[in-house]
Amino acid sequence: MTKYNIIEKKEKVAAYRSLVSPKMMDEMQEKIMNIIVMQKRYRDKDYSAKKLAEELGTNTRYISAVVNVRFHMNYTSFVNKYRIDEAMTILVDKRYQELRMEQVSDMVGFSNRQSFYASFFRVVGVTPREYRMQHLQQHPAMKAVKKRKSKKMA
Repeated sequence: MTKYNIIEKKEKVAAYRSLVSPKMMDEMQEKIMNIIVMQKRYRDKDYSAKKLAEELGTNTRYISAVVNVRFHMNYTSFVNKYRIDEAMTILVDKRYQELRMEQVSDMVGFSNRQSFYASFFRVVGVTPREYRMQHLQQHPAMKAVKKRKSKKMA
């Protein structure tokens, strides 16, 4: 007598993914990388999959299919990955030590601090503030630079 009716989870197969030929996937992957990464469109809060599709002369289903198949994530996660990568660089760069988290969030393209914190934590495992503090602990020379600046202001 079983108490729970446990069935094996079936992976959904999106039919439209098979509509995009491998050659077309290669071309679209390259174009997506060029626009999102090389042109740094991930910094634009309003740059949606719809706008990307319009720019590439295709539809959002094809964009979604390529991003899912080639990058193994959805469009939002794909864009946020590059935003977080840049945020990680900014957070440990001594030129940006005085920036507040809202400013870093804005620089990399998040529309609000909450989505920045949630995405950052999901990818990195710590909050942006914790990430910065850990880096400062590992590199005390940067902490000293920050202290000297604040002493001059006092």
